[in-house]
Amino acid sequence: MLANLGLLAGLVLLIIMALRGVNILIAALVSSLLVAVTNGLGISPTLLEHFPFGPLGAFSFAGKFFVLFLAGAVFGKMMASSGAAGSIASAITRGLGVKHTILITMLVCALLTYGGVVVFVVVFTMYPLGVALMREANLPKRLFCGAIALGAGTFTMTALPGTPSIHNVIAASALGTDLFAGALIGLTAAVVMFVAGMVYLERQWTKARAMGEGYAVNAQDEYMESMAPALRHGPRWQLSILPLALVLGTIILPRLLIALGLADSDTAVIGFANGEPIIWPSIALVIGAASCVLLFPDFRQKAMESMGAGANDAIMPLLNTAAVIGFGSVVTQTDGFSAFAQWVLDLPLPPLLSVFASVSVVSAIVGSGSGGLQIFMQTFAENYLAMGVAPEELHRIATLGSGGIDSLPHCGAVIAMLTIMGLKHKEAYKDIFVVTVAIPVLATLIAIGVASLV
Repeated sequence: MLANLGLLAGLVLLIIMALRGVNILIAALVSSLLVAVTNGLGISPTLLEHFPFGPLGAFSFAGKFFVLFLAGAVFGKMMASSGAAGSIASAITRGLGVKHTILITMLVCALLTYGGVVVFVVVFTMYPLGVALMREANLPKRLFCGAIALGAGTFTMTALPGTPSIHNVIAASALGTDLFAGALIGLTAAVVMFVAGMVYLERQWTKARAMGEGYAVNAQDEYMESMAPALRHGPRWQLSILPLALVLGTIILPRLLIALGLADSDTAVIGFANGEPIIWPSIALVIGAASCVLLFPDFRQKAMESMGAGANDAIMPLLNTAAVIGFGSVVTQTDGFSAFAQWVLDLPLPPLLSVFASVSVVSAIVGSGSGGLQIFMQTFAENYLAMGVAPEELHRIATLGSGGIDSLPHCGAVIAMLTIMGLKHKEAYKDIFVVTVAIPVLATLIAIGVASLV
């Protein structure tokens, strides 16, 4: 009884500390110790074995995915510092007009994240440009925040085939699939997330106008807007989009060559690309970063500085994700988690619904989609493969499931985005919840229905 109460108390403590702004590294470690003490795991084994190392250890995860995080952060920083990301955003704004500010924000964020730019860089890139858009369109800031969350944290993160997101890579690495696994399932979910998310945000904007709610400036806006002029003086958008195209093109190239009959899976390069779901997208991101230097002459003098800044930007997201995985690693050592895992597997549900339920709950516990997915792959995946679930279906449904209930109030990405934009949970979380939790859950259930029919 004490053990199970300690397990629950550890989770509640992690959520409370995250909501109160406690550093997630400290919160995860303290919560892990509470779970360890109440479950008799021992302080020394917890701090020196369960939390840092092992298949689910924090530093095991950080070591395995370090190169991918580093490459993604460096590429994103170079796109932002060169002004390329800002040029793309400005071009879309000119094309659609400020009355479509929500659509503009969502499209820019989706394009950048699908092209490999990490979420935190996308927020820092779009926010300064968005201040002027919000002011001119009189758009409530909470809806601008919701548009960023929809574009950067939903379908490009878990649904679209080929995305170099950490979620897609974790699944491919664990199951031996590629980044395009379950393409039809993913595309179905992506359409639902895109359409339903946009309908919700646009309706909320209509209601806000009717109630006289509009844009309200704060000190954070004024500071971030001061960064916008530098972003506007970037290269032409036609040139700016090439690095994104190179990243996606490099990822797609092996599959394209096979489809055209120009190569087969036994070819050395094709075999390497298909067998290295972490290294190959990392190479694609490095190619994208190198192309920024080649394509943008005015950027070359500060390329090394941006590369260093990007490397620094990679550290905290990697460590924050690793910390919640370390907490999950401690949780998986308990008898309570083993009983929970067996209970989920014994539920009278179709296998794909069971996959969705298990990965969703684990992701909710740790407040991280990538963390929950990593734990799921280590503790549940083999059971579902033994049930006859195809690896490609398991890849996509598990990835989709990890990107729903993970975005509860204690989610690190949610907290970081609200902090960057100077918002509180009570101001903006409702809209974030709808576009990153409710709609992705609905999209995953629809995708499961499609997978069952197919």
